[in-house]
Amino acid sequence: MKTTPLIGLEVHVELEIKSKMFCGCPADHFGKAPNTQTCPVCLGLPGALPVPNKKAIESCLKIGLALNCSINRLSKFDRKQYFYPDLAKGYQISQYDQPFCSDGYVILDSGKRIGIERVHQEEDTGKLQHTALNGEKVTLVDFNRCGVPLVEIVSRPDMSSSTEAKEYLKKIHEIIRAIKVSSADMEKGQMRLEPTINVMIETESGTHYTPMVEVKNINSFNFATQAIDFEIKRQIEEFEKTGIKKTANNKTTRGYDSVKKITFLQRSKEEAKDYRYFPEPDIPPFIIEDDLIEKLRLDIPLLPDQEVAVLEKIGVNQKDAKILVSSENKVAIERIKGLANNSNVNIQKLSSLIVNGKIDVNRDVLAQYNTHTKIGTTDRGELEKIINKVIEENPQVVAEYKKGKTNVAGFFVGQAMKATSGTADPKTLSDLVVELLNK
Repeated sequence: MKTTPLIGLEVHVELEIKSKMFCGCPADHFGKAPNTQTCPVCLGLPGALPVPNKKAIESCLKIGLALNCSINRLSKFDRKQYFYPDLAKGYQISQYDQPFCSDGYVILDSGKRIGIERVHQEEDTGKLQHTALNGEKVTLVDFNRCGVPLVEIVSRPDMSSSTEAKEYLKKIHEIIRAIKVSSADMEKGQMRLEPTINVMIETESGTHYTPMVEVKNINSFNFATQAIDFEIKRQIEEFEKTGIKKTANNKTTRGYDSVKKITFLQRSKEEAKDYRYFPEPDIPPFIIEDDLIEKLRLDIPLLPDQEVAVLEKIGVNQKDAKILVSSENKVAIERIKGLANNSNVNIQKLSSLIVNGKIDVNRDVLAQYNTHTKIGTTDRGELEKIINKVIEENPQVVAEYKKGKTNVAGFFVGQAMKATSGTADPKTLSDLVVELLNK
């Protein structure tokens, strides 16, 4: 039996915009007193009309451009109907068949291309808080998050392992932060991960697919990896027991328990027809002009993979380049680029010293580099005095050397190096130790 996981990912990103998607309420909801940042629009009160946030739409378009998407010149909002306590209106304003961006991709380090089906704009929901009041279990609703601008990035099921999924997610995270549309802080819920997993199983009887599972609202790369690995194993074992295959109606939604490291059933997954999408009647369609697209394209900085390529080109190895870029150490990167044409500087050595914390990039980098890389003391007479003193102080070790234990020469090298406070040239010192011990 041959098994091949099929993994797709939905990534929800809260945009860092001052106001909400369709009203003027503050979008920064984290840590605020419950239900203090609401109005008739985000509470879905009768007669309230939505007004789209231009800045949020531009941010969505920038994400699409950074992810190599095509921008759809004609786009619209739709109503997605579902009834949950945290959705005040009873529907969510989202996008269905005409999203702002589609057909993009991300390339993994292996060269594998992960397709992106769509990047669309929507509004976030409220938050449920499960607690106890007067000894009774209750669920409270905080609508502060309701209406916060949200972008959904939907990949194609092109990943075949949790390792590929994790790399894809990290690249998305780095790109979002690089173009400055969101901090994507997962602890604050600014980036939420939802993998969809099933497994292609090839047996003697043919090719079979396990039922699809969507794992909801994961807030870390490691948890996403663990959930995917658990699901792959669970689905294979389930198929071997029951033989149940994927149908149009047996997709399910599961949660992830990060303590037990298991997924658990939540509900049967709705299909598009269940949401009864129709065009949002209160918001007319959009025509995205070419000059806006070009303006936004010019505003996109060098992306992480491009920055890594630039650093590699000037002599930084890939590992150090990735560390510098992922840590967003802009000052360090600029210092390295600034010394790239200095013939007296080994760029790989410089980047390694910076990555390992040996150089403070906020001080004179070249002076620090010269200190760390200068050739040590090679004055023979000075070194001879130091080595002879060490030899005189350690007659027993000298005797061991004379008996054939030549590896103890390292002891004398270490002691002499210590006596010079590490300023001796290692090769000169080592050669001289052997020479003096053999006298």
